[in-house]
Amino acid sequence: MALYEHVFLARQDISAQQVDALVEQYKGVIEANGGKVGRIENWGLKSLTYRIKKNRKAHYALMDIDAPAAAVQEMERQMRISEDVLRYMTIAVEKHEEGPSAMTQKRDRDDRPREGGRGPREGGFGDRDRGPRPPREGGFGDRDDRPRRPREDRV
Repeated sequence: MALYEHVFLARQDISAQQVDALVEQYKGVIEANGGKVGRIENWGLKSLTYRIKKNRKAHYALMDIDAPAAAVQEMERQMRISEDVLRYMTIAVEKHEEGPSAMTQKRDRDDRPREGGRGPREGGFGDRDRGPRPPREGGFGDRDDRPRRPREDRV
């Protein structure tokens, strides 16, 4: 049997319990066709980069699957039929990762305390702290400041 990582996106207007029910439904499909599902991660409701079927957010879920190709094809067929699943992607892998996925590690990293202030400068205003700027080259600042004579047609 082959190893797969499967991620799917569910509509934003269904509840977290309904997402769990979808995961259990697809887990049942895999197991009924001779496979097994390892790690299951629910990444929660996240914003999408662009709208998918009029949804701005989606529930993300990850499943590690050890199953024959026919089982995965049947699960994907049922996902195509379901109105609750917006997108899905299945990737064949050499071996499953140990521990939490990168998405859940990212969430843990965001929980750490941040340094106060505006960063290393603490209230600095960029170029203003360094004194006057040197004159620019090119553009409109190059012409000399002599008074201009009136145009011939407006005399």
